[in-house]
Order: sequence, then C-alpha cells, then structure tokens
Amino acid sequence: MPSYPRNRLPTYLLLTAVCTLLDLGSKTWVFNSMGGAFETTGWLIDTTWLRFELHTSLNKGALWGMGQGLALWFAAISVLAFAAINYWLFLRGAARSLWLTTALALVSGGTLGNLYDRLGLHGVPFPGEPGVARAVRDFLHFQFGPLDWATFNIADCLLVVGSIMLLLQSSRSEDPPATDTPQTATAP
Repeated sequence: MPSYPRNRLPTYLLLTAVCTLLDLGSKTWVFNSMGGAFETTGWLIDTTWLRFELHTSLNKGALWGMGQGLALWFAAISVLAFAAINYWLFLRGAARSLWLTTALALVSGGTLGNLYDRLGLHGVPFPGEPGVARAVRDFLHFQFGPLDWATFNIADCLLVVGSIMLLLQSSRSEDPPATDTPQTATAP
C-alpha cells in the first residue's frame, strides 16, 4: 500500500465534506428564499460590463445544459469519478501531494453536490412535471458585456478550481530522477 502523510485522509474528507455542504447549503438557502425554480432577483449588480442576479434554474443536463435528460447517466459518471479519485489518491498514493489532495477534494465536493441534485434528493419539482426533478439546481447568473454566461452553482465553481489546480500540477516539470552512480566530468 502506498505511503502518504497520515493527515491526508482526514484533510481530504474534511475539505470534501465542507465543499459539499457549502454547495448544498447555498442551493437550499437560495431556492427556499426565492420560492423554488425559475425565480429571479433581478439584477443585483447592473453596470455596463458586469451584471449579476440570482436566478434559480434546474439543469437536467451537464455543462451549459448539454445532455438534457441524461441526469442518471451523469449521476453514474459522478459515482465512477468519485471512486476513481479515491483510488488514485489513497491506493495509488497521489495523496503524498497536499496540492493534489486539495484539488481532488474540491472536485469531489463539487461532484457530490451535483450528484445529490441529479438523484433528485433536493425535493424541488420541475414546473409542469410530476415528481421531483432529477436536475442540478443552479442560481448564479452573470453577464459580462455582451456575454451572457450560463447559470451555475458553487459545485461548478469547485469543479473548475479543482480542475485548474490539476492542470497547473500537470504542467509542472518533474524533478529528474536520482541516479545511483555519480556524474564525473570528462576532460575535453
């Protein structure tokens, strides 16, 4: 079994739990405060180049609404991703790196928050449809100049930050492997 510092598992579990609870708590608070899905506060920030509002929506797909109606497939992918993250960290030893442990805890927290929603555990109905919506609750809506950004949530932010951290880690050059034989200088 690979070795890693003893504090990595508790660090990963705590950060994953905090991130998941932050996401689920923010979604619950906003949806309860605003009375459900497809409500808006109107522009809370309204300038020429930046506009922001809380706008509750339900996304039955994934990024930018792609894959509408495939929530259970995305849920299955989320379970596999979460299992793969834990395998890589703790069975393959990636938890030796605090950076990777942190990045993957952010990804795990975002994954679990959106998985909860995709399974319909939030209890929010989709207007005009029977039962609970198997859809991710989104509520942050920005416009940057002419660009109207897709509505998103805290889990999406966690996934993006964790992914950026992974990209930064992968772009780092590795130290050259140590050799057992000393280098000797040769005369010209």
